[in-house]
Amino acid sequence: MFQIREIEMVHWDFWRAIRVPLDAQIVTIVGPNGSGKTTMLDALRTLLALRCSGRRDYKRYVRNNKENFAWLRGVVSNPRRGEGGLFPYLFFPITSPEVTLFCRVKKQGGDWVRHYAIAEGVVELTPETESGLQWLGVNEYKRRLESAGLTAAIAEVLALEQGDTDKLCEYSPKALLDLVFQVFGDKQVLDNYQDAKLRLKETESELGKVEQQMAQIGLDVERMKLRSNSFLEWQALQRDVVRLEKDVVPGLKYLEQWDALLAGLQQFRLARTNLRAKKQELDELNLAYSEFDLHREAAMVGEREAKQAYDNHFALFQQVRDAARDTEKLLKEEARLRELAESEHGRDAVSINDRLLALKEQLASLRQWLRSAKEERQQLADMQNALQAGRAPSPDFTRNMRSALDEAAISHQVLTEIVEVTDASWQQAVEALLAPYRHIVLLKRASDRSRAWEIAQRLRYRHFIVPDSEPVPRANKGSVLEVVDFNGDAPSWVVQLLNRTQRVVTVEAGGKVDGDWITQEGYHKERRGGRDISVRPSDFAFGEAARQSRLGDALSRLKVLNHQILDAEARDVDLSRDISAHTEQLMGMQAVVQLAARQEEFAAATARFPGEQESVQNLGAELAAAQAAWEAARDAREELRVGFERSKDQRERLAGQVNYQQDQAQRQQLEIHKQLRQLRELKTSMQDHLSDVSALNAVREQFGSVREVQHLLERQRQQLANGQWETDETILARRDKLQNDYDTVQRDAEVHYKEVQRTGELTHEARAAYINKLRATVRAYCRNIARLGELAGIDVEAEMPHLDNDDAVLAQAGLAARFNFDQKGMMGMNDGEASGGQQVMKSLILLIGLMMDDANPSGFVFIDEPFAHLDIFNIDRVGAFLKATQAQYLITTPLTHNTNVYAPSDLTLTTRKKRPGDTWAPLILQTRRRVETAQQELIV
Repeated sequence: MFQIREIEMVHWDFWRAIRVPLDAQIVTIVGPNGSGKTTMLDALRTLLALRCSGRRDYKRYVRNNKENFAWLRGVVSNPRRGEGGLFPYLFFPITSPEVTLFCRVKKQGGDWVRHYAIAEGVVELTPETESGLQWLGVNEYKRRLESAGLTAAIAEVLALEQGDTDKLCEYSPKALLDLVFQVFGDKQVLDNYQDAKLRLKETESELGKVEQQMAQIGLDVERMKLRSNSFLEWQALQRDVVRLEKDVVPGLKYLEQWDALLAGLQQFRLARTNLRAKKQELDELNLAYSEFDLHREAAMVGEREAKQAYDNHFALFQQVRDAARDTEKLLKEEARLRELAESEHGRDAVSINDRLLALKEQLASLRQWLRSAKEERQQLADMQNALQAGRAPSPDFTRNMRSALDEAAISHQVLTEIVEVTDASWQQAVEALLAPYRHIVLLKRASDRSRAWEIAQRLRYRHFIVPDSEPVPRANKGSVLEVVDFNGDAPSWVVQLLNRTQRVVTVEAGGKVDGDWITQEGYHKERRGGRDISVRPSDFAFGEAARQSRLGDALSRLKVLNHQILDAEARDVDLSRDISAHTEQLMGMQAVVQLAARQEEFAAATARFPGEQESVQNLGAELAAAQAAWEAARDAREELRVGFERSKDQRERLAGQVNYQQDQAQRQQLEIHKQLRQLRELKTSMQDHLSDVSALNAVREQFGSVREVQHLLERQRQQLANGQWETDETILARRDKLQNDYDTVQRDAEVHYKEVQRTGELTHEARAAYINKLRATVRAYCRNIARLGELAGIDVEAEMPHLDNDDAVLAQAGLAARFNFDQKGMMGMNDGEASGGQQVMKSLILLIGLMMDDANPSGFVFIDEPFAHLDIFNIDRVGAFLKATQAQYLITTPLTHNTNVYAPSDLTLTTRKKRPGDTWAPLILQTRRRVETAQQELIV
């Protein structure tokens, strides 16, 4: 290693600019405490990029002088290596015997930064020096010094703390062995081996992670396979859906439409056959209808003739009967007068007057009844005429409403005109259900609704005006609608009422029905409960049966009413006559006078009365015969009218059926043409492989019907829509790539695993071989300390440690040295038996033994206060030992020591404290030992 020749410090601590020579083997730096001895050593350490002592650093020294820069310059030797080689000089490629080291410390950005430079030869510090140097970073500078022999281990030795020169003997054997290996470079090799093993372990751990990664990639591969299978299944479903949509469905539709076409043709032929049969039946009905019409007209003529005969007989009978009645009344008047004549004497006029008043009241009451009866007879006559004409009479509010609608040209009809009860036994039930709706007006055009409602509002018509009607649907089995026939469209809610109401025979049977029901007598049950809603037969309004019932009731009532009116009129005549008689009595007329005056009138009446009675009887018999003939003619005409109406209804119904079947046949024909066009279009759109009938039949055998295929399509679409499918088309390539990656990683892992195993074996074998180098290092160090002990007159023995290629053995190995001072026996390094001087000698031997190297014998050592706590004898002994070695020593010592400390020194540097008030510290004094001209002996 190189040695130091000179150091120059500028703005270092409190030295402004100072140059100190160090060209001696032993340089003693002396001065009081705080005078700068350690400061100078720290300058050397900073120049050599070493760590300062204690907790100090170079920034502490450059801050003290308040300047923005500081310089350290050192001149060191550049000896030629003994072994030569590629780098014959320590600072190669510099070959000059001396080299100048520079350290520049400048303040940059608020912090102190140091830079280093190495110059060939002795270079002075001038203003131009900075620009002419090639500056290095700290790490590069350390590397250059390390190649010059200043290793990291020696750097640690050079950085020993003040007063720690006697501490090496206190090291444990293991610590001393580590220090030896560190100084001789073996520690780094062992650390490299250890790092290699750690890296192998890390590599094994990484291989374990790779195996875990492989396991994860394997899971990813499996998941990717599942996703790929999902994609393939999704793709297959998509293809199935496309095939079903484009191939199967059109083919099955073609077959089904072909079958439908054949069935339609068969139905069309059957419909044409039925249509011909219906037309033939309609022709027969037309003939029957014409015959019925002729017979009905003849019956109507016969009825009119019988009615005319009846009226003639009735007029003649009434005339003869009135004459006989008048004669009878005249005879009764004669009898009455005779009774009055016989009893008139003594009668009271007051009682006659009372009798007259009572007769007048009876006459007034009778005439009032006659007026109402005649009005009723007129109404019955009108009803009879309307019912005989096939019309049902309507109340005034309905007639007024219909007249207003007719005036507004609004076509309409009432509900009673389109309803026919097909089962007379359920007439009462139908009448009961539809009684609230008998006056409903049905508009034939829905567009007339607004005008019709305006008219209904004006007339305050309290019944529904219905603009919307619908065709009557099929009747539910057992419902009231089953016994009702509608001749046209009807309100849906009326039809629903009939269709949801079940017919039951008894109330007990109705209790078993879930819903609405009604009995034949009109007992109705709905959601609100049950009640009787029956109506009188005279109030029947729906169907032919209702009309016949009302007509019969009207005729019976008219007949009874006619007899009652006749009797009432006769009673009116009698009461009038009695009133006249009583009036005459009160006027003073005498019954005897009246009898005498009317004797001839009474005699004539008595004579003609028997003949008149006989004529009345004869004419009454003729009248009864005429009435019977009229009623028979009327019944015959009515029977023919009913037959005519029935034939008319059948003819109209059959004509409607014929028209419907004709329309249906036309629609079927159009549908057949449409199916033929669709078949042609389907055939052109079908795939070529489905043009064969056998292929289509195979598709039908496989899939069934279009509905089944559509259900299958719907299920597959739902499966596609609701399932978690993989739809990425790159999934297969990603699966293959991931599988390839997995295979690659697996192969690489196997290769790396084999490489790691081989590397571990090679590392183990290499370290086993290096153990010999470790033993050689220990033996060399043991020789060094033994040689140093001979120079110091101390017997030194070292026990060779047990070194083996095992981590535990190497970790526990230690170097134990024993020392024999003054032939007093061997002692250990730190066993407590040595004195302070002996401890210093031990440490110096151990320390300098580290610095001895046969290949690099030179070098320098910093020893801070090695003579502390030593007596004079030991100081001389240590000094003689230091002088006997070949290294350069820089020693510090305080002024309080014995002057013997200066005995081994070739150069003494004296530091002084900065005086109070001075800015800079005084210069360092130099004292150099006079060298004899005679050649001095060297201690080897």
